[in-house]
Amino acid sequence: QNALAQVKAFDAAIGVTGLVVTKLDGTAKGGVLAAIARQCPKPLRFIGVGEGIDDLQPFRAREFVDALFEPVAGARGGNGGRA
Repeated sequence: QNALAQVKAFDAAIGVTGLVVTKLDGTAKGGVLAAIARQCPKPLRFIGVGEGIDDLQPFRAREFVDALFEPVAGARGGNGGRA
Protein backbone atom coordinates (compact mmCIF):
# COMPACT_ATOMS: atom_id res chain seq x y z
CA GLN A 1 0.00 0.00 0.00
CA ASN A 2 1.91 2.95 -1.34
CA ALA A 3 -0.49 5.50 0.19
CA LEU A 4 0.08 4.09 3.67
CA ALA A 5 3.85 4.21 3.23
CA GLN A 6 3.59 7.82 2.07
CA VAL A 7 1.51 8.85 5.08
CA LYS A 8 3.99 7.21 7.44
CA ALA A 9 6.97 8.85 5.72
CA PHE A 10 5.41 12.33 5.72
CA ASP A 11 4.30 11.91 9.33
CA ALA A 12 7.81 10.94 10.41
CA ALA A 13 9.30 13.89 8.52
CA ILE A 14 6.88 16.71 9.34
CA GLY A 15 4.24 15.47 11.77
CA VAL A 16 1.08 15.21 9.66
CA THR A 17 -2.00 16.68 11.37
CA GLY A 18 -4.65 15.82 8.78
CA LEU A 19 -5.11 14.23 5.36
CA VAL A 20 -6.53 15.08 1.96
CA VAL A 21 -7.09 11.97 -0.15
CA THR A 22 -7.84 12.22 -3.86
CA LYS A 23 -8.90 9.80 -6.58
CA LEU A 24 -11.53 8.08 -4.47
CA ASP A 25 -13.85 7.88 -7.47
CA GLY A 26 -12.03 4.78 -8.77
CA THR A 27 -12.96 1.25 -7.80
CA ALA A 28 -11.49 -0.23 -4.61
CA LYS A 29 -9.87 3.05 -3.58
CA GLY A 30 -11.77 3.45 -0.30
CA GLY A 31 -10.05 0.47 1.29
CA VAL A 32 -6.81 2.39 1.64
CA LEU A 33 -8.58 4.73 4.07
CA ALA A 34 -9.24 1.84 6.43
CA ALA A 35 -5.58 0.81 6.33
CA ILE A 36 -4.40 4.36 7.01
CA ALA A 37 -6.91 4.84 9.82
CA ARG A 38 -5.79 1.63 11.47
CA GLN A 39 -2.03 2.05 11.23
CA CYS A 40 -1.55 5.82 11.24
CA PRO A 41 -4.69 7.48 12.57
CA LYS A 42 -4.95 11.05 11.32
CA PRO A 43 -8.10 13.09 10.69
CA LEU A 44 -9.26 12.91 7.10
CA ARG A 45 -10.14 16.50 6.18
CA PHE A 46 -11.05 16.37 2.48
CA ILE A 47 -11.61 13.77 -0.24
CA GLY A 48 -11.43 14.10 -3.99
CA VAL A 49 -14.05 12.19 -5.94
CA GLY A 50 -13.31 13.48 -9.44
CA GLU A 51 -10.94 15.65 -11.40
CA GLY A 52 -12.42 19.13 -10.94
CA ILE A 53 -11.98 21.57 -8.07
CA ASP A 54 -15.66 21.08 -7.21
CA ASP A 55 -14.93 17.38 -6.69
CA LEU A 56 -12.85 18.17 -3.59
CA GLN A 57 -15.21 18.02 -0.64
CA PRO A 58 -15.09 17.83 3.15
CA PHE A 59 -14.87 14.25 4.38
CA ARG A 60 -18.04 13.07 6.10
CA ALA A 61 -17.55 9.64 7.64
CA ARG A 62 -21.24 8.69 7.70
CA GLU A 63 -21.73 9.55 4.02
CA PHE A 64 -18.57 7.67 3.09
CA VAL A 65 -19.67 4.50 4.91
CA ASP A 66 -23.19 4.73 3.49
CA ALA A 67 -21.72 5.02 -0.03
CA LEU A 68 -19.62 1.90 0.52
CA PHE A 69 -22.77 -0.11 1.11
CA GLU A 70 -24.99 1.35 -1.61
CA PRO A 71 -26.47 -1.24 -3.94
CA VAL A 72 -24.38 -1.67 -7.06
CA ALA A 73 -26.20 -0.90 -10.31
CA GLY A 74 -26.92 -4.13 -12.12
CA ALA A 75 -26.14 -6.32 -9.11
CA ARG A 76 -27.94 -9.66 -8.98
CA GLY A 77 -29.74 -11.18 -6.06
CA GLY A 78 -32.41 -10.05 -3.68
CA ASN A 79 -30.09 -8.45 -1.18
CA GLY A 80 -29.74 -5.09 -2.96
CA GLY A 81 -26.16 -5.84 -3.97
CA ARG A 82 -25.03 -6.51 -0.42
CA ALA A 83 -23.15 -9.66 0.52
